[in-house]
Amino acid sequence: MSRRAAAAFALTAGLAGGLVLASAEATPLAPATFAFAAGACEPGTIEYTPQAPPAFSMLQPDLAWQRATGEGILVAVVDSGVDAGNAHLAPVVAGGVDLVGDGERADGLSDLDGHGTAIAGIIAAAAVPGSGVQGLAPGARILSIRVFRGTDEQSIEAGFGPSVERLAAGIRTAADRGAQIINVSLSDVPDSGALHEAVVYAHDRGSLVVASAGNRTTSASAADGPRYPAAYPEALAVATSDANGQPTDASVHGPHVELAAPGQNVLTAARGAGDCLYAADTPSSSFATAYASAAAALVAQANPGDGPDGWQYRLTASATRSDPDHRTDALGWGVVQPYDAISLLPASDTRGPQSPFFDTGSSAVRPAGGEVEPDHGRSPFEATRTALLVTGVLAVGALGALGALLVLRRRRSESDAPTLADVRGGLLTRDVDAHR
Repeated sequence: MSRRAAAAFALTAGLAGGLVLASAEATPLAPATFAFAAGACEPGTIEYTPQAPPAFSMLQPDLAWQRATGEGILVAVVDSGVDAGNAHLAPVVAGGVDLVGDGERADGLSDLDGHGTAIAGIIAAAAVPGSGVQGLAPGARILSIRVFRGTDEQSIEAGFGPSVERLAAGIRTAADRGAQIINVSLSDVPDSGALHEAVVYAHDRGSLVVASAGNRTTSASAADGPRYPAAYPEALAVATSDANGQPTDASVHGPHVELAAPGQNVLTAARGAGDCLYAADTPSSSFATAYASAAAALVAQANPGDGPDGWQYRLTASATRSDPDHRTDALGWGVVQPYDAISLLPASDTRGPQSPFFDTGSSAVRPAGGEVEPDHGRSPFEATRTALLVTGVLAVGALGALGALLVLRRRRSESDAPTLADVRGGLLTRDVDAHR
């Protein structure tokens, strides 16, 4: 792709408005229920809201935090960097690395774009006096892996936009630095051997790559279908739901989608500022991916021996859906439920996806293709919770079999890392619907 074509692509994909919804051209920053003044998200303006993130109403944080907060878990944010000067993030950032090479800090703790900072806040923002904003995994630590400066034309022309090469290197770096969870709120349409190798590399070292299933408005193609690295078997592909946990056409659909999470009306940390409301109008899979990563951090703390395959299974099997036996191309196995994932007792009759723990051939269903339409007249939360309650009772007798987990869990590969010499440069889209 030529530099001119790359610049045009980035403008089409990423400059459709304002990531921070405070510019004159964008939708007003917040509904009346959120006490923000105009310009609150702008760097240099420190403003907080007492409201908790709206997504918490669907994500069971109070229950989940009784079992896990993410303590001891390192979550890598492979993105535009993280502003460690934000009061929410200063206590939780554990350093990082810059792979962009544009003269910014070598530790990756600068963010000229704001995307990475928002993602980090969703995952692990610490409580701040006067603010209701907190991460879903407030005990986790954040590792910043900076892989792009921005999606604006100037950044792309300078060679500092998102690329497959840097993303692959970022995933490897995160795994080498011990991140159990690796958040990738980026996606690309073409498959890449080097990118897949990086995801496998991370998986074999005990890291779960949680990646965006794609946004329709920021993708190079508006058609449904696989997006990478989310579609690789070793990664967890996350779509966004709307503010009510229902499917949305803002998110790319397809057989690669495995899980969904809230991605609308997102309260989180802002670059150079305090709190900010993002995606007030249109859900974004960037933010949904961050919520799924935070949920994965909670699950990893509570079930450290399960490894990436076990963590992924817990998240998908326990997700809320209209039909406990089927996934859909819009929401995958359903909307993530951290407490249910932590508490799940895997058994041979657990309904949902194939299990890495037991032979679930008689109960798990993985359709060969096609879309199962969700029941919009009934909450998906009700059906799945009923099924999980029955499964939990039946699974009590299976506790003795859980000792087999360590035998069945995939061993980490100790082979040398594959080379990146054959990486082809390419642009990725940041999976947020609007960008400053």
